[in-house]
Amino acid sequence: MALRLPTRGEALADQAYIALRDAIVTHELPPGTRLSVPEMARQLGISRSPVREAIARITYEGLAHIESNRSAVVSEIRIEDLIEIYSLREVLEGLACRLAAERLQQEDVTQLRTILDEHEQAISAGNLERHYELDQEFHATIRRIAQHHRLIESLDRLQEQIRVAMYTTRRSPGGMPQALAEHHAIVDALVSGDPSQAEQAGRAHVSRLLQDLRRRLDGED
Repeated sequence: MALRLPTRGEALADQAYIALRDAIVTHELPPGTRLSVPEMARQLGISRSPVREAIARITYEGLAHIESNRSAVVSEIRIEDLIEIYSLREVLEGLACRLAAERLQQEDVTQLRTILDEHEQAISAGNLERHYELDQEFHATIRRIAQHHRLIESLDRLQEQIRVAMYTTRRSPGGMPQALAEHHAIVDALVSGDPSQAEQAGRAHVSRLLQDLRRRLDGED
């Protein structure tokens, strides 16, 4: 596999981070891969310093870990890890919905409903990849509306780890309509202007996913 820098205007360290993150998320760099600074720099065609910075960021976000020999290695996201991630995400997504309900503007409602319409079209077409994209866009939009920098940062980190796991823990397309229905419920709660109702709707959505994971760990599915 040959890594490539994205054709974008970010600083080299940011471009290196995007290239490495995307390769990890898509399993082009699978769990257990050693992130050698010299080798990554060679493949990307840049100096070692921005690559070192990118790997440090990847490690901070939990997509890699440092082994005893101080080498960075791509992490494996196990189902036990996902249960921890979703337990935390349930609380944080609920908070994001609560804050979003307090700050919601009409243009935000329009954007969210547009995403829901596109999501419905993706489900009708059985497009699982587009479903994942729109699911992430929906939640990212709520976080933006919430206007809480540290909350956004925390949820973005969790989302990257979830994206890695999606390549080995895929759900069936049957769960897509249920997710869309829950997203509709979240938007309705936001529009109601009741922060507590919005928080409950956000938590209920993630809680259902968390319970699915726990059943799978227990071998019930």
